[in-house]
Amino acid sequence: MRGLRHNLSMKEQLKAHLTAHMKPNRFLAPALVCALIAIAALLPVLAPAQQGPNNDGSATVARPRKSSSSSGNAAPAAEPAQAKIPSKFGKNKEGDLPSDVPTFRADAITVTVDTAVVDNKGHFIPNIPKNYFRVLEDGVPQPIADFSKGEAPMTIAMVVEFSAKFQQYYSAGWFQTLNASYGFVQLLRPEDYLAIIAYDLRTEILSDFTTDRQKTAEAMNRLRIPGFSESNMYDALVETSRRMQDIEGRKAILLIASGLDTFSKLTFDKTRRALQETGVPIYTISLLQAQREMADARGAMGNTARLDFLQADNQLRTFATETGGMSFFPRFEGEYPNVFRAITETMRSNYVLTYNPTNQARDGKVRRIKVQLINPETNEPLRINDDKGKPIKYQIVAKTGYTAPREVE
Repeated sequence: MRGLRHNLSMKEQLKAHLTAHMKPNRFLAPALVCALIAIAALLPVLAPAQQGPNNDGSATVARPRKSSSSSGNAAPAAEPAQAKIPSKFGKNKEGDLPSDVPTFRADAITVTVDTAVVDNKGHFIPNIPKNYFRVLEDGVPQPIADFSKGEAPMTIAMVVEFSAKFQQYYSAGWFQTLNASYGFVQLLRPEDYLAIIAYDLRTEILSDFTTDRQKTAEAMNRLRIPGFSESNMYDALVETSRRMQDIEGRKAILLIASGLDTFSKLTFDKTRRALQETGVPIYTISLLQAQREMADARGAMGNTARLDFLQADNQLRTFATETGGMSFFPRFEGEYPNVFRAITETMRSNYVLTYNPTNQARDGKVRRIKVQLINPETNEPLRINDDKGKPIKYQIVAKTGYTAPREVE
């Protein structure tokens, strides 16, 4: 009844409003009567909308309120808590992983030793069988797992000392340095990669590794006038060897220098350790051998200079021996062709010995390597004869050690 009275009052108010604002018109009267009748018919339908929004705070847009059979205003039941999915990879109370979680580590240590056997003239001796080689690590024989031989393209970084100390423009040291550098480049094959690096106070890469001989020639043309009188050989060698550490295949450093170091940041001992860790073979060609002897014969070289040059020769020899390279001390330029031929043959033709050391400890220590040629029947040093049956004095060129990796933490 209340709703009906409400509808009738609204009808009367609307009729009074139209009567007050509309001018009498006989033509519009029938239309107004029809309109009033239609509005009156719709009032029961529109009545619920006049009651305003629902004030029940339990209903939301995302989750409508669930109807209840007992009461229309009952709150929805709380959802039961879901159990967590157990995981064996979670941390325990102590913060450690459970014992049954698998752990991973690197493979076993594998050592590769590039070995060359050369005669007293520097010529490579081929066709030596695998069972004639013996590898000792810290005095313990190691089983050779893989053995190969042959020729392969080379990747060489030619490190040239070019300072105002010994390579002044048009001096004897300047001519000797250029002759040695250009002479070695001419013996390379098209597939060999070569980089030219010069050093004085600092190390400068004149050309990066490339097979384009035009770029190599452009780099060599820059060796004209030196800049500084310092000769930082240690820094140049370590920087170059670290750049070449991850290069695959046959690789080596050819150092053309006097062997003196004047202002490097590294010391001799740190340089030796760094070169042993990188494992890049170093071949050295000493400069100014004839000039030094001539100056010493004239009495123009004092005791200090003589000791400095003797120490320089010993450094070149040490770097080459400990990395598996060779050192040369030519006195005359006519010796260069044989020196270059010995270097390229030794670099290109090698016996590759691979073994898994019996000592698999990852302690970061230096392991000493010694490669021998033995007679497998008598276990004595192998004797090699030439075509005439005369014994040949041979030399085994291989690195003398490596640094074991450390445990990954």
